[in-house]
Amino acid sequence: MNNFKNLISNINDIHHTLQIKVLQSVSVNLTIRNYLIGHYVVEYEQNGNDRAKYGAKVLESMADNLKHIKGMSTTNLRLFRQFYSMYPQIHQSLPDQLKIAVRRRMLEELRK
Repeated sequence: MNNFKNLISNINDIHHTLQIKVLQSVSVNLTIRNYLIGHYVVEYEQNGNDRAKYGAKVLESMADNLKHIKGMSTTNLRLFRQFYSMYPQIHQSLPDQLKIAVRRRMLEELRK
């Protein structure tokens, strides 16, 4: 019976420990996602060839086109843009593979 209690205790411990790690990982990844969304919004506003077409309604149009993704409201898009603008140093802490992917995506957009 003592072994069974140890088994249950071990399973509980590992579950709680790794659950905390999962939540931390999700939090970090959402922060990176929000930062990069802000980056894309700022880059589009500064360099987008068709931005004049949308005028001041860029964020509203984006939110409408992204409504299938939870959390992509006009307010949140504005906050993501602000987050990117306020913390440019975050870019330095992004993994290299992510930086390469972002750069590649920006170059593809510029070629269009």
